[in-house]
Amino acid sequence: MGKSQKKRSMRRHNPMRVPDSHLPKGLESAASSSPKNEAVLPIIQKLENPDASERKWACVAVSNLIQNDPSTRRLLQGKNVVGALITRLSDSEEEVWIEAAGALRNLCIDGGYDICAEMYNKNILAPLKAFVPKISSALSQFLESPKTAPENAQKVVYEFTENVNTILWCLSETSNKALNAINQINLVPFLMSFLAARAKLPIATVTAAAQCLYVLTDDNQPAIDELRSNAAYSTCLLEIVHDEDGVKDKKIIWDRITTLKVLSSGILSNVSPFPPPSSASGVDVGKEIVLPLLQPVVASVSLTESSELAESLVVKLALEPPQIEKLSLKNAPKSDHRSDTEVELDRLENKLRTVQLALEILTGMCATLPDPEPIPELQEGEPDAEEDEDNDGVIEEDVTDGMALDDIPITNGITTASHLPALVEPLITLIQPVRLSFPPAAGQSSHPPTTSVLSAIHVSALECLNNIFLSLSASPSSGLAAASTSGKQIWDGVWAALGSVGTEITRGQERKQEMWEIGVGVLWGVGNIWKGSLVPNEDQIQLLIQLCNSSTDPAIRVKCIGTLECLAQHPQSIDANRVIAMHLLSILPTSTASSTYGTEPLIQTLSALIDIYSDENLPYDVNFRQGNFVQRLVDSVEGVRKAVRAIDRRKERDLKLRGEEMRDNLIAFIKYRRALRC
Repeated sequence: MGKSQKKRSMRRHNPMRVPDSHLPKGLESAASSSPKNEAVLPIIQKLENPDASERKWACVAVSNLIQNDPSTRRLLQGKNVVGALITRLSDSEEEVWIEAAGALRNLCIDGGYDICAEMYNKNILAPLKAFVPKISSALSQFLESPKTAPENAQKVVYEFTENVNTILWCLSETSNKALNAINQINLVPFLMSFLAARAKLPIATVTAAAQCLYVLTDDNQPAIDELRSNAAYSTCLLEIVHDEDGVKDKKIIWDRITTLKVLSSGILSNVSPFPPPSSASGVDVGKEIVLPLLQPVVASVSLTESSELAESLVVKLALEPPQIEKLSLKNAPKSDHRSDTEVELDRLENKLRTVQLALEILTGMCATLPDPEPIPELQEGEPDAEEDEDNDGVIEEDVTDGMALDDIPITNGITTASHLPALVEPLITLIQPVRLSFPPAAGQSSHPPTTSVLSAIHVSALECLNNIFLSLSASPSSGLAAASTSGKQIWDGVWAALGSVGTEITRGQERKQEMWEIGVGVLWGVGNIWKGSLVPNEDQIQLLIQLCNSSTDPAIRVKCIGTLECLAQHPQSIDANRVIAMHLLSILPTSTASSTYGTEPLIQTLSALIDIYSDENLPYDVNFRQGNFVQRLVDSVEGVRKAVRAIDRRKERDLKLRGEEMRDNLIAFIKYRRALRC
């Protein structure tokens, strides 16, 4: 197993809430499928109306038009609704720019990357930066003299602040350019002020600030350094994690408080370790905070019940009149106006997103492999890709070592490895698809936000499992390896999830493909731990071969090959061993043709074949002898040499070293097997 197995920490924290990938590209398909096509142009025109009440109405209408409607959202985007709303952020009327911020916030969370990138390119940060000191001033005034402003005025400011912080959160993960620009605003003190004053503020406002801070501190050194520099910040975060009553809204639902705690633990995890004199400097964040807090969260939800509840609420909602039909200048609801049914759907979505957030944090904590070391510059006189041909025959002592993790040093995650297996059972449950997990073929889910978060939970749970079994594989345990019954249950659980996903994947069902790609990595980790005890299944073998052949991603092919290698080593499964071996041999170059699978899959294949047939006393070794595999390996040697020589040492130093090692191992293995025949 190799470093490509590690799930990197960088990812979008706000995957598209209402995807439009099921629609063909272009505005025509959106126009033909949108039920509100005729309403788009009048609303765009009203955004420019001289009458402020008309402009406010148009901003509210945008929020209502796009609700769970990607077709209409795309049509509005085609009419430059983003540019028009950004202009309204500088409107002379306060109510207009407040509603414009709400509409932009909804576009961000529903539309994802493309709309966020458009906002950044159209300079939304200019008005947002101007709002930050104004919000800070208003917040200070409210906290110092709460009676100086009416409660309704405070409510408006808090809701506006929540929208601004949400937009900043979404923008910060749009691109490195956007993140660098947001770093220049120095948001950490601004955001921490909301967390520090959480007892006097609405929980939604505090949570939005925490969400933005969580994203900003994810592998972003300026924000990390800023948060580490003030010991009061870590103290505040620790208080939130442990505090039961430090919020203003005493009657709020459990999910909101849990979300804030989960976000705070994520921030601590992102920024850890803290230097003295911080109160968090001696805290093992993973062991003492993340696991105890988040493990119950991921075990607390039933996705089946959640899906059924969402479906029943959607049926109920369909009987209510659409919000757009109730809009008028005299009856213009706020952009966050929702019916009781919509509020209940949002509450369910927030709970599910908290579970997904917890999984994301746990996944990062479970990643034990170190980041790749920077590739040093080639020193003068060091051989490059064209100068190492004379070394093609060097033989290393260990002929069975391929991409094993055993020699890779383990970092901080391994200190909590003894706790990780307890996570496995709820994670296996969370990867099982339910009715609303994926949209129908080339269609839209009955409730896209619920489907979006359910599929995100499945993917995140698989990522967490991937890192758990990668960690366990990297530090072998004889006791764990002996627990073959547990291994089979986990193996069957992963295959049950992938079986429910199926292999028919159409436009708009990209999450299904993600589940297969990550799931194969989990299977590799599980197979590596219980290698030799897992009985291969013919259908599973064929699916792995099919995925290996159809994928163009070298990392996916490597995972498939690694998993097949584990299955091939069940001693009594001679026929399955033969099927797998024939596939692996087909990947090798011949005396007349190079491999078409890519260099890294080729190296993994060599490692697999050497590992499978390193013990000639195993029952399945009959396949090697009767099939004359040694001659097939001999025929591949020159092609392997050429493939290794073609790796650019300057660009792929680690791959070059592994390739050279495997080339030498291949030659040594051929000599070893030939000697056995003498």
